[in-house]
Amino acid sequence: MDTTAVTTAVTTAATAPDAPLRSTARVVAPFHTLEGEGFPVRRPFPQAELPLVDPFLMVDQVGPHVLGPGEAKGAPPHPHRGFETIQYVIEGAMEDIDSEGHKRVMNPGEVQWLTAGSGLVHLARPTPELLTRGGPQHLLQIWVNLPARLKGTPPRVQYGSPADIPTVATGEGAELTVITGSTHGVTGPFATHTPVLVVHARLAAGGRAEFTVPAGHNAMLYVLSGTAATPDGALPSGHLAILGQDGDRFAVSAPEAAAEVLVLAGEPIGEPVARSGPFVMNTDAELHQAQLDYQRGLMGRIEV
Repeated sequence: MDTTAVTTAVTTAATAPDAPLRSTARVVAPFHTLEGEGFPVRRPFPQAELPLVDPFLMVDQVGPHVLGPGEAKGAPPHPHRGFETIQYVIEGAMEDIDSEGHKRVMNPGEVQWLTAGSGLVHLARPTPELLTRGGPQHLLQIWVNLPARLKGTPPRVQYGSPADIPTVATGEGAELTVITGSTHGVTGPFATHTPVLVVHARLAAGGRAEFTVPAGHNAMLYVLSGTAATPDGALPSGHLAILGQDGDRFAVSAPEAAAEVLVLAGEPIGEPVARSGPFVMNTDAELHQAQLDYQRGLMGRIEV
């Protein structure tokens, strides 16, 4: 794995115990849609009322569900340009192929960090075993924007196995898988172009986890399962809490029963966003050029 640091990672460190906790600025309910060949996703954003949470462009949750034989579906070859994608397989298995020549079966606990940059073509499909036999499936796809100066960077793919991605117990009934950024004394393995923190938090009943975040960084909590809570109130499964800028630390808990939460924080890019499907640029002219380049095969091809 390429672990050369590109930017300074988001680091969460200990702060004074009386420092204020960030409040909940907004709670957003998800909507349900179909992607690829017709697999269902639960998506807190983008949607009409919340197009992005800078620098994050999208959060999609697939499952958790149990598929019958023949029910698994994939995403046929499609382009990306101008941003990064994180695919995190929690249950099940998917095969990823791209026009740069990478091919890998993603098993539970594995992460693919794909920097599309100047553009490539990618596909994700169920493994033959999942397609034939069915089985559990649960995965996340998260999109992170790139600043204008990096939208033309060469494509790069990084993979992380469960052995690469640290998990830490907090002592307060929380287990944290740190995909990227630093918190609770551990650092995720991925080199990122935009400083972000991405954590899968598993909270036991009564469990709690606290994080710090640099001033000015956006932070949010997305409930993967169960009911979590911020100091302001309960968060049902599928709901997203966007936190305010009124503190340098924030907390999430599971007051009554176990819950799982995706913790996201990052430094806003603060640039115009022009997006159309799998292209995320700064202007409409750049979007048009991306579409032309893809049609001309300049982002590569996948033979399937």
